[in-house]
Amino acid sequence: MNTSLYINGQWTNSGNRQLADSYDPATGESLGKFVDATVEDFGAAIAVAHRAFQNPTWSQNPRLRQQVLNAWAANLEGRAEEIAHLLTRENGKVLAQSRGELAGAISEIRYYAGLARHIPGHALEVEPGVFSTMIKEPAGVAAIIVPWNAPVVLLIRSLAPALAAGCTAIVKPAPQTVLTSAAVLQELFRIEGLPPGVVNFLTELGHGGAQLLTTAPEIDVVSFTGSNLTGQRIMAAAAPTMKKLSLELGGKSCCIVFEDADIQKVVPQIAAAATVISGQQCTAARRILVHSSQFEAVKHLMKDALQAVSIGSGLHAGIGMGPLIDPITTSTVQASIERAMDEADEVVLKGTRLQGDFSKGCFVSPTLVAHRDTSSFFVQEEIFGPFVVIESFDSEAEAVKRANHTEFGLSASVWTDNGARAWRMARALRNGTVWINDHNKLFAEAETGGYRRSGLGRLHGVDALFDFTEIKHIYQSVGVVPYEG
Repeated sequence: MNTSLYINGQWTNSGNRQLADSYDPATGESLGKFVDATVEDFGAAIAVAHRAFQNPTWSQNPRLRQQVLNAWAANLEGRAEEIAHLLTRENGKVLAQSRGELAGAISEIRYYAGLARHIPGHALEVEPGVFSTMIKEPAGVAAIIVPWNAPVVLLIRSLAPALAAGCTAIVKPAPQTVLTSAAVLQELFRIEGLPPGVVNFLTELGHGGAQLLTTAPEIDVVSFTGSNLTGQRIMAAAAPTMKKLSLELGGKSCCIVFEDADIQKVVPQIAAAATVISGQQCTAARRILVHSSQFEAVKHLMKDALQAVSIGSGLHAGIGMGPLIDPITTSTVQASIERAMDEADEVVLKGTRLQGDFSKGCFVSPTLVAHRDTSSFFVQEEIFGPFVVIESFDSEAEAVKRANHTEFGLSASVWTDNGARAWRMARALRNGTVWINDHNKLFAEAETGGYRRSGLGRLHGVDALFDFTEIKHIYQSVGVVPYEG
């Protein structure tokens, strides 16, 4: 399974470009090779995408855009099972999660295909015979930088609204999941109606090309999902050219469990939310705040639930959690977890790097610690793995204070049978998404994004189009027909 670059409507690997390997994190085996593009390759793609945007064949043809998006969804549907297996092999996530990701991504493409022909503006008669018309236009060339943890849906939740709006695009996937990204885009590139240069695909091991995407004046939008530190660097690099930015930059999601919650049902749901993609999801449950009357019971139930998670290859039946993404990430995450266990008030469940039959892979078992001080590094920082902190509270006000003591604000959940309390809490929490009696429910129709250091802009929903459009005011004075009474 090898892939090359796609620029101006053609797959290409001419010249002496270096090839790199993509690995299975469960076994360490190479799955295939990809091209390590040069900065010059990225420059060529930028020029091509810029020219393609200037041609109104794409940017001013919403019916064509809808047709292309619908055809892409249909093509993907025919290969969904194949790509889901590839995703599990390349990313490590459980196959059921890969299948769900493909289904959600296909749904999202169809959602934006529908919106492509309905991006309305409005008109006002500001004085007699004087009209101001506001229309929404595509912003230009979008650079889409895709992470490895959910490479299908996180690619599509940026690319689909960009294409629906009329933008052209350059996609740069994470090197860990290049083959999956290429397989998804192959089904777009083989659509005859897609004009050359509208979507380009470049892969690299380093960051030179990505840096060019953030500084080149021909790039109008940068859509990035990843770490807060990288997001800050993108903002700084993009500032001189004043690009539009769509950034999702992580979180530290709290699950707030009240005394009336049915903990026998709630705890397994939260444990699943904590271990989704081996804890490598920005909205994964990372902190559990429990009313003091239920704290000890929930602590023991959560320990049992996390301990019971079956770890192994995501392709195997009955597995609840696969490996982390790669050896370097695994070592970094495990080092943070070990430091956290040294500093925590109580280590409820000690997670370890698995050896023996697991030694060739990147397997880490879940860790649960109990702690009171919300300023501790492991309460504040996003540890991107199966690590959970459990805390107690005595009142709604304390729960809100503890939950909001964070620089992030991506998501949270509230678990209670009291409907009024659930809404009070949801309004008080400083998060872009708050689930009530559930966690990690994401839909194409519902906008998601974060407050504070969790990012800028919104993806999913109608608001995602705003990240890829500009509003133009067109003025005209036409006068009025004189009255002859």
